[in-house]
Amino acid sequence: MEFDELLSQVRDLLQREERVSYRASKVRFEIDDDHLEAVKDELIYAKKLATDEDNRVLVRTGDAETTPALTPQPEPTTPPHAPETPPPLVTPTPVEPHTSDAERRQLTVMFCDLVGSTSLSGELDPEDLRDVIRSYQSACTEVIQGYDGHIAQHLGDGLLVYFGYPQAHEDDPQRAVHTGLGLVESLKNLNARLETDRGIQLSIRVGIHTGLVVIGEIGSGSRLEQLALGETPNIAARVEGIAEPNTVAISADTYRLVEGYFDCEVTGEYNLKGVAQPVTAYRVRQQSGKQNRLDVTASRGLTPLAGRESELSLLLDRWEQAKSGQGQVVLLSGEAGIGKSRLIRTLRDRVSTEPHNRLECRCSPYFQNTTLYPLNDLTERTCGFDQQDTNEDKLHKLEANLSQFRPDIKTTVPILAFPLSIPLPEDRYPPLNLTPQRRKEKALETIISLLLEAAEREPVLFILEDLHWVDATTIELLDPE
Repeated sequence: MEFDELLSQVRDLLQREERVSYRASKVRFEIDDDHLEAVKDELIYAKKLATDEDNRVLVRTGDAETTPALTPQPEPTTPPHAPETPPPLVTPTPVEPHTSDAERRQLTVMFCDLVGSTSLSGELDPEDLRDVIRSYQSACTEVIQGYDGHIAQHLGDGLLVYFGYPQAHEDDPQRAVHTGLGLVESLKNLNARLETDRGIQLSIRVGIHTGLVVIGEIGSGSRLEQLALGETPNIAARVEGIAEPNTVAISADTYRLVEGYFDCEVTGEYNLKGVAQPVTAYRVRQQSGKQNRLDVTASRGLTPLAGRESELSLLLDRWEQAKSGQGQVVLLSGEAGIGKSRLIRTLRDRVSTEPHNRLECRCSPYFQNTTLYPLNDLTERTCGFDQQDTNEDKLHKLEANLSQFRPDIKTTVPILAFPLSIPLPEDRYPPLNLTPQRRKEKALETIISLLLEAAEREPVLFILEDLHWVDATTIELLDPE
């Protein structure tokens, strides 16, 4: 990627997200430290479009102001005998800027709070404590913004986050739960650094509730805030209080909206302070692997597919050709809701009794800017990564999976571990010292090599859904020309 193209993409991302971490930028754009420093110099000092925060996050400050050149203008001339314009009889009244009224809306509210922050303040110097809290908030912000959450307030060592305001999505409850799990996972990486640097570990609790609120301006003068009022924020705060450290707790109202998408276990029924009725709470264990409502509904049984006989016949014909050694590619497109995923599911069911290797992955609206996201997700599921796995556990699983293929794991592991953010011990895997472009090329070559070798052993049914959310590098994998 040319530097000007890289700079343009980083600037566009910064304008959308407002805050961009350096580490995520290196992974997302596959750049080295020199390119990152050049981007920082251009945006912070040359263009003055951003500032640096803790040498970890790029924060947008707005477009640089430009001062137009002052060109002398000729004095206006009055045509002969032109009548003079009389002064206005009434001075116009300045128009006050319009302030939007409060609005009622369905909102998913999340509270996130540090556990044991009082004891932590007794262990650390105030300046060190401030650095730790800022690192924690920065890590949380990166995850929250990834799912388009809105941080309404920083509450000391806690965060109040809205999903569904100011931008609403049809899957806001799911986004909130994804974010909660992401916060717990992100804290593991932060703790690894804090343990080394300061000998401390942080723990958080996350509570989520969905319900009706009235949201609008609260406060006066310079302290105006857009806050949600009603029982919903109160219940979310109480649910967070009953969560165990490093877990995500959700109310029954949120559970009904995300049921099937996550593995949850009921923790009990609670009489919460300030809440009239008892509230049932659930602990979110992990994602269930189900990606859409069809996956969730299928577990309860589906009606027979009707009206798609010709399309299904075409897919089965192409599958027969693929089994005979003639590779086939089929693009299935159409308006949302016409049954594309259902057709694919029917194909899977029809060939399920035949010997083959099915590799299924899906693009995501949350990870459109994450390089090779659908393939990385496929790798994690194929290797059996678990939420409780350490980086060492993940490395062992990746090595075990790749050892089944011909290429030496000394070359494949470093290439595939990088986009999975798995650190490698240098005594076993010396640094490759590749440019970002060459690293990307090697990753694509490795993936294609592994897929071809898998196809030599048995027919492969490779399914990639939701291409409208695909990242640019995955497009290169699908269409190398």
